[in-house]
Amino acid sequence: MHHTAIVFLELGAIVLALGVLGALALRFGISPIPLYLVAGLAFGEGGLVPLETSESFVAIVAEIGVVLLLLTLGLEYNANELVTSLRGNALAGVVDLVANAAPGVIAALLLGWGPVAAVALGGVTYMTSSGITAKVLSDLGWIGNRETPVVLSLLVFEDLTMAVYLPVLTALLAGVGVLSGAVSVGIALLTVTVVLVVSLKFGRFIEAFVSSPSAEVLLLKVLGLALLVAGIAQQLQVSAAVGAFLVGIALSGELAHEARALLAPLRDLFAAVFFVFFGLQTDPSKIPPVVGLAVLLAVIGMATKLATGAFAARRAGVARAGRARAGIGLIPRGEFNIVIAGLAVAAGVHPDLGPLAATYVLILAAFGPLAARLVEPLLTRLVRSSPS
Repeated sequence: MHHTAIVFLELGAIVLALGVLGALALRFGISPIPLYLVAGLAFGEGGLVPLETSESFVAIVAEIGVVLLLLTLGLEYNANELVTSLRGNALAGVVDLVANAAPGVIAALLLGWGPVAAVALGGVTYMTSSGITAKVLSDLGWIGNRETPVVLSLLVFEDLTMAVYLPVLTALLAGVGVLSGAVSVGIALLTVTVVLVVSLKFGRFIEAFVSSPSAEVLLLKVLGLALLVAGIAQQLQVSAAVGAFLVGIALSGELAHEARALLAPLRDLFAAVFFVFFGLQTDPSKIPPVVGLAVLLAVIGMATKLATGAFAARRAGVARAGRARAGIGLIPRGEFNIVIAGLAVAAGVHPDLGPLAATYVLILAAFGPLAARLVEPLLTRLVRSSPS
C-alpha cells in the first residue's frame, strides 16, 4: 500500500477514535485525558493495533499540542496579574512545591532509581493539570468563587516554577556538569525575566502587531509568534512550552479573548494527539507491576493537594467550604506531568518511570473531575455543619 495512504489511514483511525472517546467522556462527565492515554496504549508498541508509519508525524503534532496548551493558559493572564498573584501567594506556592514534589522524590530514592529519576518523578507528582482544573472550574460554575483566584495563583506559580525546573531537568538528563546546568538555569531565568518585562512595558506594541480585524490573520499571527518564540526558547534551553506560555501572557484584554476562542479547537485536537503520543511510548505490559505504587502515590497526591489548597485558601480568608473546593480543584494531574515523564523516558532514565507516570496520571486525571462533581458536595455539607 502507498506510504501516504497508510499515514492517512492511521491518522484517520487515531482522530476518529479520539472523537468517540471524547464523546464517551462527555457523556459520563469525566476528563477525556485518561481515555486518550488508553488510546495511545492501544496504538503503541505492545498494543492492539501498533502504528508503523505515522509515529514520527504524530510526535511533531504532539509537540505542537504542548505549545498550544501552554499558549492558551498564558492567554488567561496578563503580566500585571501574574506579578501580583505571585507576590501574594508565594508562601503557598512554596508549600505546594515541597508538599507535592516530596512524595515523588522520596519514592524514587527509596526504589533506588537514582537522583535524576527522583527529580523527574518529583516533577510528575508536583504539577496540577491547569487544563483539567480550568475546565472543572468552568463546568461547575466556580469561576466567580472566592477561592478561585487562590487556585489560579497556585497554577501560575507551578507554571513559572517549570521555567526553572525544566532547564534543570534537561541538564540532568543530558548529563551535563554543574556549571553547564547553572548556565541553563540562568538563561531560563533571564529569558523569563525579559519576556515579563517586555510584556509589562511594551505589551501594547505586541498587541498592536498581532491585532487584526480578520480572524484568519489573527490566528496566523498568534500561532506563528507562539511557535517562533517556542523554538527560540527551546534553543536557549528553556522549555518550548514555557516560551509559548509567556507569549500568551504578553497578550491581554479583548485580543486575548479572541485568540483563545480561535485557538481552542486547534488546542483540543493537537493536545489530544499529545496524550495519545505519550501512550504510544508506554508498553501496556509494563503497567501492572507499577499499579500498586501508582495508587499509593495518587492517594498521597490527593491528600497533599487537598492540604495545599486548604492552606492557601485559609490564608486568603476563604471559608471552609471554599478551602475544600480549592483543594479538590488542585487534584487533577495531566499535561505537564506527561511532558516531564516524556523527557525522562526519552532520556532512558528508568524503564518503570514512564508506565508509573502514565498510571498515576490516569488515576488522578479521572478522579480529579469526579471528586469535584461527587465528593465536593459531601465535603461542603461536612464543613458547613462544623464551626469555622
